[in-house]
Amino acid sequence: MPRQTLAQRVADAIARQIAEGALQEGSKLPSLREYMRLHGYAKNTVITAYEHLASQGLVEARHGKGFFVCKNLKTRKEDDEPEPYTRALDTIWMMRQQFVRDPGHSHLGEGFPPIEWLMDMRLDKFHRQVVRGGVSTLFRYGTRLGNPDLRQRLVQKLADYQIAVSPRQLVTTLGANHAMDLIIRRYVAPGDTVLVEDPGYYPLFGKLQLQGARMLGIAREADGPDLDTLERLLKKHRPKLFFLQSVGHNPTGSDLSPAKAHQLLQLAEAHDLLLVENDAMADFKPSSAIKLTALDQSERTLYLGSFSKSISAALRVGFIAGSKKRIEELADLKMLLHNSGAEYSERTIDVILAEGHFLRHLSRLQERLRAATQRGLAVLDGLGAEVFCRPEQSLYLWARFPGADDANTLTRQCLSQGVMLAPGSIFAVDRQMPVAWTRLNVAYLDDPAFRRSLMHLGLAG
Repeated sequence: MPRQTLAQRVADAIARQIAEGALQEGSKLPSLREYMRLHGYAKNTVITAYEHLASQGLVEARHGKGFFVCKNLKTRKEDDEPEPYTRALDTIWMMRQQFVRDPGHSHLGEGFPPIEWLMDMRLDKFHRQVVRGGVSTLFRYGTRLGNPDLRQRLVQKLADYQIAVSPRQLVTTLGANHAMDLIIRRYVAPGDTVLVEDPGYYPLFGKLQLQGARMLGIAREADGPDLDTLERLLKKHRPKLFFLQSVGHNPTGSDLSPAKAHQLLQLAEAHDLLLVENDAMADFKPSSAIKLTALDQSERTLYLGSFSKSISAALRVGFIAGSKKRIEELADLKMLLHNSGAEYSERTIDVILAEGHFLRHLSRLQERLRAATQRGLAVLDGLGAEVFCRPEQSLYLWARFPGADDANTLTRQCLSQGVMLAPGSIFAVDRQMPVAWTRLNVAYLDDPAFRRSLMHLGLAG
């Protein structure tokens, strides 16, 4: 076999990139000078390689512009993803569905509000103010606790919830999921028993499984967790951690009652239990909504917040509030794992919170949510569905339909009609048991495609 010249090897490497789709039709190749500088080749080598590609019909030279990948080439494509409903309905499947944006699909199972609800918080409007705050610091890591100005702003935000903390009692995170990761790494060892709500937040279940924890579910009722079961499991297993949501519960949309909140804190005190209060939906509720941490003032609670759903998931900014000792430990862990938070994103959030426009945005967001919740309840009543609870405003409703005893089956059938649901088994601690309940996003419940899909299945008149 004759030995290849360097020019032939260069041409073959580019041809592979074209065949595999890394260089797509119409893409411009680096100029001769750029390719020489990047790879250290002589000019004649690069010229010969490009001419060889042109002779094969893979690229074409355009006078004064350079070399471009020819169109109408047969390139190798990756195998298509299997249709979602052919995949097991599990945590990964559900998380993948949050990123599906196929035209014509109805996204009742989506976990986020519609983009239109957030568009008055266009991030490009704040860039100039973010940079004005000190452009040179944007080239360095932030601090271990997070941007100081943002933490001071969060002190004021939490004060509106009657939660009193100092900036040293706050650590920023890359969203609420990152906050849970840090807490699990710090407080949960493989084999430990951890309490969670059932149904509950499904990404949390996946994180605990990765850590090797043993999950015990506490049934979520319309006014909060089942306290009788909680007390029994506390006495029997002596767990140290309970993850729960006070308001806007995902997936049921229910809120913790004041009476249960006080009883829950009494049980935590009696059994040395740390309560992790995930309040990612705080901005969708009035500031007067119940907060365990407000009643406890961080003695036996860690409070998790996020701006992913109310401002932008792309910014990846959240936070944890707690006692100074716990926050110091979590900040050290964050530094070890990630060096710091996202300084640019944190400064963006700080600028947004400083403006009165943000409060107006929240007011409009909550008005939209109240209207969508009432429309959604009316739609479900018209379909003869049973609703778990009837909140005044919640992004989610938890419902089941007559004749649909297994929401997994219903989900597969609706997906074939272009409607994506979030079946109840995703949110269950025991995934093997059939669950009739489904989480529905109120913003999409009046989509005619949903009613058509149920009519097609004989589940609506």
